[in-house]
Amino acid sequence: MIRETSNQEIGTHTFSHFYCLENGQNEEHFEKDLKAVSSLGEIASLVFPRNQVNRQYLHLCKELGVKAYRGNEKNWMYKAHTSKKNSWLKRLCRLIDAYVDISGNHTYCLKNLETDPIVNIPSSRFLRPYNSRFSMLEQLRLRRIKKGLTRAAKKNELYHLWWHPHNFGRDTKENLQFLEEILKHVDYLKNKYNFQSMHMRDVTDVLKIITSKIVMKSYYFPFIVIL
Repeated sequence: MIRETSNQEIGTHTFSHFYCLENGQNEEHFEKDLKAVSSLGEIASLVFPRNQVNRQYLHLCKELGVKAYRGNEKNWMYKAHTSKKNSWLKRLCRLIDAYVDISGNHTYCLKNLETDPIVNIPSSRFLRPYNSRFSMLEQLRLRRIKKGLTRAAKKNELYHLWWHPHNFGRDTKENLQFLEEILKHVDYLKNKYNFQSMHMRDVTDVLKIITSKIVMKSYYFPFIVIL
């Protein structure tokens, strides 16, 4: 049903929620997992579980038809790590960063994206779910995201927003209201700056057009990847 619906992308989070940096796993295990996914049909993109990006496995992704993956923000607190190295300090800093800018906006210029062996479309922001303990800080969290989106729109760059479906399982009303505020801002930016919404697959297609030199530099435009 999903494949038959236009403008939908089939990606993978691996077959078994495979942790690519933990002890006990290896490249052979990962290959078998990804083959199990690819046997279900063409897979356009990959999101590594727990953001455990293992660059040594990217060539396997390419061999099995994956064209892009979601990389991590370019800051020490977001660097790929094992469960044991996910220290309380990193978790605290990431929590603070959701409300106050301590790591930057993480917007990206298309021409600077890594493309070898597959395209790295880095994360800009994890859309944390509503937390009643921090309800008084919701406007800070919203302003943080809006600021990044606006920067991307003004500078013709990419903003990659993501979350898990189950994040909205609790406090659904508050989470959907928050998301609606974000989408309203995206619509405003679309009207003012031609801000576009894309899948990860769409990003790879745009990169192909740009690198083919069919179009001029003016082809660049800002966009948001929502995952």
